Amino acid sequence: MVHTTLEEIIRSVKGRLIIGTFASQFERLIHIIGVCETLNKKIVAEGRSIKTNIEIAKLAKRLEVRPDTFITAEQIEEYPAERVVILATGAQGEEFAALMRIATNKHRSIVLNDRDTVVLSSSIIPGNEISVQRLKDNMYRHGVRIIHYRASDVHSTGHGNSGELVWIREQVKPKFFMPGYGYHSMLRCHAQANIDAGFPKENVIIPDNGTIVDIIEGKEMKILDVKAPHSIMMVDGLSVGDVQEVVIRDRKTLAQDGMFVIIATVNARTGELRKSPDIISRGFVYLRESQDLLGEARVIVKKAIADTTKDTNPINFEYVKQNIAEQVERFLLQKTNKRPIVIPVVLGL
Repeated sequence: MVHTTLEEIIRSVKGRLIIGTFASQFERLIHIIGVCETLNKKIVAEGRSIKTNIEIAKLAKRLEVRPDTFITAEQIEEYPAERVVILATGAQGEEFAALMRIATNKHRSIVLNDRDTVVLSSSIIPGNEISVQRLKDNMYRHGVRIIHYRASDVHSTGHGNSGELVWIREQVKPKFFMPGYGYHSMLRCHAQANIDAGFPKENVIIPDNGTIVDIIEGKEMKILDVKAPHSIMMVDGLSVGDVQEVVIRDRKTLAQDGMFVIIATVNARTGELRKSPDIISRGFVYLRESQDLLGEARVIVKKAIADTTKDTNPINFEYVKQNIAEQVERFLLQKTNKRPIVIPVVLGL
C-alpha cells in the first residue's frame, strides 16, 4: 500500500517533490528510486545517511540505476520542477538534518516555493512531536503542500513484529540470546517471544546498561558482578566527565533565577560600612525598575553587617558574608518568590 501510494504521488504531483523518510527504510528508498527512473525523473539525495545507504545498495547490487539518474542540488535549476525529486533525511524535525535546513532557508542550493510538494514518509517518534510540528510550520511558511502519514498511506513501520524477530534468531542459530536496545519491557517481550518459540531459557540474558557478560569458549555464559561505566557523561569545554554536581546545580539556578551580587566595603577595625552597599543583578530583576526592592535589600545588608561585627575584634568576614547571604536570600524569596544565587563580597579596609 505504501509503495503504491508513493508511486501515485510521484506520477501525479505537479512541481517539485521532496520526500522525507528514514534512511534505514531500504526497500522504500529503492522503490522510490526505481519509480523515478521509470518516469525519467532526476533524484537529488540530501543527507549523509541517505547518500551512504544508496551507495551500499549499489555495492550490494540491490540498486542499479543509470549514471544520469542522480544529480546534485546545484543542478536542480537545469531541469523542469516536475522532473525533480529530492530524497531527504530529517522527517523527525532534527535541527541540522536536510529537511530542517531546507525549511529554514539554510540550505545552499534548495529554496522552497509554493509549487513544491513535501511528503513526510514517516510517523512521529514519541518525544519528537514539537520538533516535527516546528518543521511543518517552517515548511508551510513557504506555501508548500505537505502530505503526511495521517492524511495518506505514505508510511508503515520499519520495526519487525515478534514473529519476524524470532525468525531472525532462528536463521542465525545462536547458542545464547541477549536482546539489546529498547526499554526493559521491550527486552523482556523480545526474550519471552524466543523462549516461547523453544529457545532454552537458561541461555537467555536480559541485560541492563553496563552489564558485562563473559562467554567462555562459546559454551558457558557468565554475568560479572562488576559493571562497565554507563552513566551520562558531560562534555564541558575541554573537560570530559568531571563536572561536579554543584556546578550543574548552580548553572540551573542561574538560568532560572539569575544572580544577586552585593559589594560592601567596611572598616576592618570597627566593622562600620564605609559607604552604601553596591548591588549588581543579572538575570534576576531589572535594576532601574526595582529601586524599592534594592533599597530594602540595602537596609537588610547594613543591619546584617552591624549585627555580625558588633563588639567583634577581629572581624570574621566569612561569618559576615554567610549572614548577609542567608538574610538576603530569605528577603528576596519573600518579595519575588525567586531564589537567585546571592554572592556577598565584603571588603575590609
